[in-house]
Formats: sequence, C-alpha cells, structure tokens
Amino acid sequence: MRVVFMGTPEFSVPVLEALVDAGHDVVCVYSQPPRPAGRGKKDRPSPVQARAEALGLPVRHPLNFKDPAEVQAFAALRADLAVVVAYGLILPQAVLNAPARGCLNIHASLLPRWRGAAPIHRAIMAGDAETGVCIMQMEAGLDTGPVLLRKATPIGPEETTGELHDRLSALGATAIVEALERLPDLTPEPQPEAGVTYAAKIDKAEAAIDWTRPAEEVSRLIRGLSPFPGAWTLINGERVKFHGARVVPGQGAPGAVLGGFTVACGAGAVEITRVQREGKRAMPAEEVLRGMTLPARLG
Repeated sequence: MRVVFMGTPEFSVPVLEALVDAGHDVVCVYSQPPRPAGRGKKDRPSPVQARAEALGLPVRHPLNFKDPAEVQAFAALRADLAVVVAYGLILPQAVLNAPARGCLNIHASLLPRWRGAAPIHRAIMAGDAETGVCIMQMEAGLDTGPVLLRKATPIGPEETTGELHDRLSALGATAIVEALERLPDLTPEPQPEAGVTYAAKIDKAEAAIDWTRPAEEVSRLIRGLSPFPGAWTLINGERVKFHGARVVPGQGAPGAVLGGFTVACGAGAVEITRVQREGKRAMPAEEVLRGMTLPARLG
C-alpha cells in the first residue's frame, strides 16, 4: 500500500520500521518539527524524523494543518491510508478524509479505557491487570473511532511505564502489519459507551510521594511515573527520585525506614529498587545506599 506515516517519539519508531520491512510504500513521513534540546539548545529532529531520514524517506514537519496548502500537499500524496501513532497534532477532517482508506491510529490501551495523552502511565497507576494496543479508525473525536484490531497483554507486578512502553511499541508494530494484511476482512467495531476513561496528561505535581497512602498505591505511583517525571521524596533535604518498587511485608509510621530501602506506608510497606539522586543517573537501591545514610523517616 501507499502509506503516509505520522509519528514523533521513540514509541513510534518500531512501527515505521515494521511498515518498511513489510514492504509497504511509505511515501512520506510526518513528524513534529525539530525542537531545541541538549545543553546547546540546538534544534534536534524527533526520533521518527531521524529514523525516516536514515531510511531515505521524505519527511515533512508542519506546525499544524491550519494552512490549506498543507492539507492540499497531504492529499496530493494520494495515499491508500495514513498510519498515525503518537504524532502530537490534531488532524482536521480534510486530512482524515484524504487517504483512500482513511487514517488508522495505534493507541496504547484497550479502548475505550484510557483515551487520551498518557494511557501507559495511567494503566499502571490505576493498577490495571492488563493493557494492550488498538488499531483504530480515526475520526474527529479524541480516540473515539471504531476499533479494527486489538492485542492485549498483562502488566507485570513490578513493571514500570518505561518497560511497558517498549513492549507496547513492539506490539503495536506487529499489530499494524497484521491489520494491513487483513484489512479487507476486518470489521470496525464501535467503542462501547460503558468503560470510557480518560488518561489525562501527567502533571509533575502528581510526582510527590504521599507515604500515608497504601503501599500498593505508592508502588504503582513510583512504577507509573518511571522514567518520567519520576516519583520523588525528600531525603535529608535532597529531592530523590524512585524508579522501581515492590510491595513487601512491613508496618510502621508512614515514611519510616524499616531497614535497607524498605519504607512504611499508610498500610503495608514498599521496597525501593531503583533510585536517582539529584544530578545523577538512576541506580540499583543497594548501590545508592553505599553512599547515602537514610534518616529514620522519609518525606
């Protein structure tokens, strides 16, 4: 098929590679414009743009589609369909209608649960037992279109957003190739009204750990916000981020250190497994403890 690919972050890269490997004719790649990054604040292309250019594919990065010329340029590609995954721009109806078979979106949740910006984070933070990816026909609403194909996967008891992100990216790549192969035989299923939830964008204000919460909630917060923005607590006046945790037996005053990096919560306790001190990389907790003396209580 003649395919337009639209994506921006690292999550989208395996999908682009899978489409190329499957033999589809990717006629153009759309991605967010380069942004200032690094110490020098020089414009850096998105991961998708960098990979597309390495593959020799043409790339466009309009700021938006408000200019009719951008819509016309998109339509002039005469694509069979567009594959959209974490692109980051709202597509007007004229763009959605331009490809002969419309636009397909790869969404990282089991719709209608977790429509919106942060479905991976929210699934872990909510304690969902499973998640997955959906191949959805795009329409004007936010992740409201009918679903062509869905693939489910369990969420591990200690899995972080970073780890689940990588698994769902690979699962999405496999799913879109299968969907395109089976496209004539797939029946779009409208999403039910029951079970709709919204995955609001993560706010950094959510990242402060409240040790009075039950251990299971604290563990989910830490894992759900790893690697970004990172759940944190104060240790001897230093803001320290945690990137891994598990629920363990134990009890005490909320925030009390019970030994090693085990911390009491409002109910139960958590063992912290990965720690990031200010200005340093994340490390296993036992390594951090070699150079840090914990107070009797955190927070």
